[in-house]
Amino acid sequence: MSGAAQEIAERTGLTIGLCAAIVAATGDEPRILVVRTPRGLDALPSGPLEASHRTLEAGLRNWVERQTHQALGYVEQLYTFGDRDRSETLGTAATHALSVAYLALVREARMAGTADAAWQSWYRYFPWEDWRGGRPAIFDALAPRLEEWAARGGKLGEERLRLNFGLRGARWNEERVLERYELLYEAGLVPERVRDRSEGAPLPEAASGVPMAVDHRRVLATAIGRLRGKIKYRPVVFELMPPTFTLSELQRIVEALSGVRMHKQNFRRLVESQGLVEETGEARAETGGRPARLMRYRREVLVERLAPGVRLPAARRA
Repeated sequence: MSGAAQEIAERTGLTIGLCAAIVAATGDEPRILVVRTPRGLDALPSGPLEASHRTLEAGLRNWVERQTHQALGYVEQLYTFGDRDRSETLGTAATHALSVAYLALVREARMAGTADAAWQSWYRYFPWEDWRGGRPAIFDALAPRLEEWAARGGKLGEERLRLNFGLRGARWNEERVLERYELLYEAGLVPERVRDRSEGAPLPEAASGVPMAVDHRRVLATAIGRLRGKIKYRPVVFELMPPTFTLSELQRIVEALSGVRMHKQNFRRLVESQGLVEETGEARAETGGRPARLMRYRREVLVERLAPGVRLPAARRA
């Protein structure tokens, strides 16, 4: 931290924190690396920017390795959050803290090196986001409470509900993860609202998702929405894949991240026509079928095409 930043921090009580949403994909599940706080809540790996940190990213990597023993590969800055009362995970008594959040992708979900860190499915925190089996059953509990909230908000509330949750004939937009969480928070249907403002009547955890420390579920929602959007125009999904893979494995990972199912043959035609992958000349036996061709990612596609991502099917109706 620079001398000027240190002076401002001392005068205002403002601190700069670093926070990482670390994503891996194991089998059919997108997973997030979390640590346990002293209060027993899940949290994203995080810590304050220290004078010894040469850059923000260097500080982030240092905290992640300290807390989880996980070395990071692909990292990008996500957003800067400025909520109050972040002291639980930042280790500071400051009232305010700017937290610079990052999205990190790792190729394999190795277990972290401490007992207080673990990989969890991100649908543990956002169960309403998984549409791979169609409309989630928890919508039966969510929809009536959301409709009650929307009715109190007039036309604006009803339109927000329709657009964000795909209700009343609107289409489900898988990228609007943050907007849906913010709406649930505003409606008082998640535990964080009660914790932060002592108001609201949360749904059972099975419907409202597992709460996280401070605003980390908001940070995670931002990361999921960013990644879901980014896989459509950049080949970041291959950061999560092993060096060789089958097209079925690639499809399952894309479906896990996006939360929607895709037509098998359409997906294969799309991936192959875009030149995203190439055959290795080898095959692997898959359960219940003939050996599947092993593929690898073609890094040359980055200079051949402006937006070499994996397109998703049109969003389905709720």
